[in-house]
Amino acid sequence: MQVKVTLAGGANTSGDVLKGKENPFSPKAYLMRYWDKTVSKNSPKPQFLLSKASPLNAVETATYSKLAEQKTLSSVLPSFCSSAKLFCFPDLSPSLEKHGADANFAVYENKNFTNYGTAGLGGVNSFKNYSEDGNVEVDSFRRYSRDSAGHNDKFSAYASHSNVVDDSFNTYGTGATGGAGDFKSYNREVNVPNLRFTSYSDAGNGRAQTFSSYTENTNSGGESFSSYGKNGNGLPNEFMSYAKESNVIQSNFTSYGEAGNAANDTFKSYGSDGNVPEQNFKSYGDGGNSGIESFTSYNPQSNVGANNFKSYAKSSNTEKVNFANYQEDFNSVSHRFSGYGENADGQKIGFKVYGPDRSFKDYAKTGVTFASYSKNGSGSTSGSSVNKNNNKWVEPGKFFRESMLKTGTVMPMPDIRDKMPQRSFLPRAIVSKLPFSSSNVNVLKEIFHASENSSMESIIKDALSECERQPSKGETKRCIGSAEDMIDFATSVLGNSVTLRTTQNVQGSKQNIMIGSVKGINGGKVTQSVSCHQSLFPYLLYYCHSVPKVRVYEADLLDPKTKAKINHGVAICHIDTSAWSQTHGAFLALGSGPGRIEVCHWIFENDLTWTIVDRMV
Repeated sequence: MQVKVTLAGGANTSGDVLKGKENPFSPKAYLMRYWDKTVSKNSPKPQFLLSKASPLNAVETATYSKLAEQKTLSSVLPSFCSSAKLFCFPDLSPSLEKHGADANFAVYENKNFTNYGTAGLGGVNSFKNYSEDGNVEVDSFRRYSRDSAGHNDKFSAYASHSNVVDDSFNTYGTGATGGAGDFKSYNREVNVPNLRFTSYSDAGNGRAQTFSSYTENTNSGGESFSSYGKNGNGLPNEFMSYAKESNVIQSNFTSYGEAGNAANDTFKSYGSDGNVPEQNFKSYGDGGNSGIESFTSYNPQSNVGANNFKSYAKSSNTEKVNFANYQEDFNSVSHRFSGYGENADGQKIGFKVYGPDRSFKDYAKTGVTFASYSKNGSGSTSGSSVNKNNNKWVEPGKFFRESMLKTGTVMPMPDIRDKMPQRSFLPRAIVSKLPFSSSNVNVLKEIFHASENSSMESIIKDALSECERQPSKGETKRCIGSAEDMIDFATSVLGNSVTLRTTQNVQGSKQNIMIGSVKGINGGKVTQSVSCHQSLFPYLLYYCHSVPKVRVYEADLLDPKTKAKINHGVAICHIDTSAWSQTHGAFLALGSGPGRIEVCHWIFENDLTWTIVDRMV
């Protein structure tokens, strides 16, 4: 079903520009009138906020509003997303088309690969530079290389430098004999990945899989390997430099290598230098026969994470498992081994140079050796000290002291560019008819075509969870999906004499800048502000919260070499940090602890802060 809306007489209202003027019935025109009605006359209309208004015209707004009320908006999702400038994944329907010949895919994106290489004999498929530098990539590999013999697949530099990636490999290489799958530099430097390997290499025979530099330098997201190599025979799998230097990564290995015969799995430099990594190995190698699993330099120097091994190698036969340099030199990582090696026969499990704070529950009492246990482990983050290596996880310049905001200071500017997909607010007439609560998550999933375990499901659930989180001490918060709602929240906290401030552009990002002239808002006095940060969601959603006891500054930002002005930045300094966590990035970067120092940061692209109108003007 497609929505095509025209005014009476057939005049299309697209763009809402009639004779060079804004259509008075458009969402943008309504927003302008709402500003005049709600905000003091001495506050100019902010072009920043007007630029986020919905591009829908009057008839489209009325049409989609009615569909939302009737709970049938999902039937026109593609046209709704396109017209309203929303973030939606394309629907990738299953394909019955078969592809047996060799294939070389370069410079592709958002494609459905179904039945590629099925029952193929020999040959190679190459995915080189696939989906590189892409935005909102959705790729599906279903029944890929299934029942093939001697078929090689190469994923080299796949989806690197991409934003919001969703890749699924279902029944990949199932029943394949020989051949190899090579994932090299896969999803490197990717933001918010959701990668799923389901029934990957199930019942495979002698097929080698190599994951080299997999999801290196990746930010947030999760990887799941479900029924990977289950019932496989002689499958060598190698994870080398997996999730290296990644931030907030979750990896789940469920039924990995279950009932496998003579499996050989190597995890080398897995999760090294990771920040808040969570790894779950559930039913890994259960019922396996004569397998060898090696964990070498697993999670070295990782910061604040959790590793869970549940029913690992349970009921297996002559399994050999080696943990060498497991979690050496780390900061506060918890590990739980539940049912590890339980009821196994002839197993040999060795822990060499293994870190502290480990929980072993129902693990095999025989055949397990611990050498150099708890070597070099700190195991605690209590107190005011900060691990000297932790500040590598905080980008230079992301947090700084108030004393840096002086003319002539040269300092690093973090990457303030907005990395989220471009979206617009929804008109209040539509967003007010959409549910926004965890209790209605299934309704939202239906509207935005979010299947189980999909990226969109995770995005919706994560946003709802953050928005429903209890406010911290002294905080007033609200998640906002329309410009009018943002105005209402800001004026409810600060009164109607307000103005909106944001950094002018992104010049100076990831390089040194020089501070030019500096102006403290309201004379540099301690004040209150309302800061709004984007949340990833199908429509433009802001997490807004009142920030008590702050000082807000505007500063010209100069090129240190030429002294030419390149930007006009807005910075906010939090005077009271007593309620912040000891492990907050600001203290990792600056040292000290909660309540001991003030912390400043720039307002990033497409984020903003509201203050009262500057009385010093």
